[in-house]
Amino acid sequence: MDLNDLLVIVIEPSNVQRTIIIDRLRDHGIEKIEEFTEAAGALEAMRSQTPDIVVSSMHLPDMTGTELVGMMREDEDLATITFILISSETHYRYLEPIRQAGAIGILPKPFSSDELAIALRSTLHYLTETDTSASEDTREENENLSVLVVDDSRMSRRFVRQMLENLGIEKITEAEDGAHAVAELQDRSNIFDLVVTDYNMPNIDGKELTEHIRQGSEQPTVPILMITSEQNEQHLAAIQRAGVSAVVNKPLSYDMVKTLIERLVHEI
Repeated sequence: MDLNDLLVIVIEPSNVQRTIIIDRLRDHGIEKIEEFTEAAGALEAMRSQTPDIVVSSMHLPDMTGTELVGMMREDEDLATITFILISSETHYRYLEPIRQAGAIGILPKPFSSDELAIALRSTLHYLTETDTSASEDTREENENLSVLVVDDSRMSRRFVRQMLENLGIEKITEAEDGAHAVAELQDRSNIFDLVVTDYNMPNIDGKELTEHIRQGSEQPTVPILMITSEQNEQHLAAIQRAGVSAVVNKPLSYDMVKTLIERLVHEI
């Protein structure tokens, strides 16, 4: 699969901004593009022919990009479509749900050609390995891995699970928060090769879970991959001190997750 094989839906009410986005996509070799000014028509088109990527702005005439991606993730037929937001919006209440829903890219307005290229490349690799179930070598390396995924967002867990399954990982246990994860870790029949956890969670957050694993569990050396949208440097430093193996920012890059899993689990 190449970029010119992808079908992309662009949703942008501004004629000027929509033209810029489409031109940039074509610069990167994408030829099959359908354009919309509002979400309703785009959703109808998605149900008729499933696109590979939806590129949307935040503020649409009939709903926000946050509401759009939420509707997509709740629809089984649209749930796995990759989503890229292009917006000048910086408010947490708008962006955090999109990060949680598993957007593969959040680009600013204006965005650079390099920023778009990174998002498209990650999307292409994600889609290619979905089709091929990862390379044979990757599948052989990962087929026996047991991974614990911890996140209070069901949509985030599903997105992470899909990434892991694309890499050939089949033994995946989900926990809806840190407290549930502690219970899974206390079950002596569960031996995990990797823990992938969110940071902001109720009951027991990612930092507290990491401290429990390192200091109070029977698997103190298991690699821990922390996923977070946290920007506070003090909080990030505290996460590092707690003993995480690596931190990756939301929105998740498929290429970055793949690289980190290879480094954390397979390299000695």
